[in-house]
Amino acid sequence: MVVNEESVRKPSGTAMKPQTAAKKLGIYLPATPEEFQANALTHDEFVALQQNPPQWLVDLRREGPHPRPVVAQKLGITITALKRNDYDRALTTAEIKALLADQPTWLREARTALAQARVERGEVTADPTDEAESQ
Repeated sequence: MVVNEESVRKPSGTAMKPQTAAKKLGIYLPATPEEFQANALTHDEFVALQQNPPQWLVDLRREGPHPRPVVAQKLGITITALKRNDYDRALTTAEIKALLADQPTWLREARTALAQARVERGEVTADPTDEAESQ
């Protein structure tokens, strides 16, 4: 689809930039259609995308590529752990599943470290089965 300059909606006080909309939707902006990337969204358009997502948005959320925060969340690690291990890029759902199925050492360690940090901060309670297995 070709987007001409006259049809491009600019961000205003009531519209959000495509980057902001993509971040709020949890999607990777470069993987979105050109029309989405080139136009600001009004609040009503954004709500409509959330409530009745078009097929491209459904597919993108399901298959990716996913932005770093989503990749980190799906892997159960921090964005810092992704960066530290040269995975600081968008990954597809298939790539994420492959990493989870055959976890490299760095991924296991990062998942364990994040889980322990959450327990220490009181965000989650320790799993009693973990204590039974370690004894």
